Amino acid sequence: MKISYDDKYDLLYIRFSDDSEVINQRITEDIVLDIGANEKIIGLEILNASKHINMASVLPIEYASSK
Repeated sequence: MKISYDDKYDLLYIRFSDDSEVINQRITEDIVLDIGANEKIIGLEILNASKHINMASVLPIEYASSK
């Protein structure tokens, strides 16, 4: 599992698998699932992450700053 955060776009991404071919499925306005072969969840994207999660409790795992 790999967790990364882009502070410029306030985007948290949790990657469960390295599969490269995925289909994006929006669950809510701020949550998108990446679905791979056999409908397996490959990743989870949380938009406006700081509104939903205390980022201090998640980081630093891998921190990608776009500034």
